[in-house]
Amino acid sequence: MKLKDIMVKDAVSVKLPGNRTDLLKLLVMNNLTGVPVVSDKGTLDGFVTRQDIYAKPDEEQLALVMRKDYPTLEPKDSIEAGAKLMLDNNLHHLPIVQKEKLVGIVTPADYLAVIEKMNLEDPVEDFVRTPCVPVYEGSPLTVVDTLFRVGGVVAAPVLNDEGRLTGIVTDRDLFKHSNVDGHTAVADLGIGEDENAWTWEGIRNIMKLYYEVKRIKLPKTPVTDVMVEDPITIFRKTSVSEAARLMRKHDFGQLPIRNSEDRLIAMIYELDILAAISR
Repeated sequence: MKLKDIMVKDAVSVKLPGNRTDLLKLLVMNNLTGVPVVSDKGTLDGFVTRQDIYAKPDEEQLALVMRKDYPTLEPKDSIEAGAKLMLDNNLHHLPIVQKEKLVGIVTPADYLAVIEKMNLEDPVEDFVRTPCVPVYEGSPLTVVDTLFRVGGVVAAPVLNDEGRLTGIVTDRDLFKHSNVDGHTAVADLGIGEDENAWTWEGIRNIMKLYYEVKRIKLPKTPVTDVMVEDPITIFRKTSVSEAARLMRKHDFGQLPIRNSEDRLIAMIYELDILAAISR
């Protein structure tokens, strides 16, 4: 199977010269976390993600925020080559180019249906590679935000006093019940004129940036107020194809893994699962 078989064609992109406001509009309106940067001729100039924006919250020029020389592959390349490139470079977006022009994009989510149909029996524990950083259910959001930043993770399982899993929280969940209204945030960032057409999911992608730019602190609300309770979990011996099925069905980016004693042992992310194809 080739990358052309799974890639999303007509990918949303942004052009140079551009600014952060235009980029944020694209992210919010299309509920995206990253987009290719192209020239007027359609050639790929780079890539920019919300993490790139977070890293330079005061920078307005797109050219100074984006990553140049971003890894790419061609439509004729195998899905195995794509999976390996994404894993080796920790990429959540892979631009597909042909004759230097952008023709599509692949994300880990595009691989899930493929891995599901492969009916692989390999246990999911063989594919865990991202650190699991649990958080106590009484922890305030300020602590969880620091944990994400220091631990280099975007999601954490939530444990109670007995060490049992009671929920899961992602970086975007931190702002679900924060002190700032989402529409106020996009308006203050200068991108609010189309807000009636925007979903809260899209707005959540840029809430962290608003807090960074406006120097606002998260409330000391306990994580139990924003976490997803009783999350779907899998066992360490669950097949990787079954894990892919659950992620695809529920639109999950990660799944907690527990052992036969019902104890949390790890988290697996959709990018981790690509190893089932690349190895």
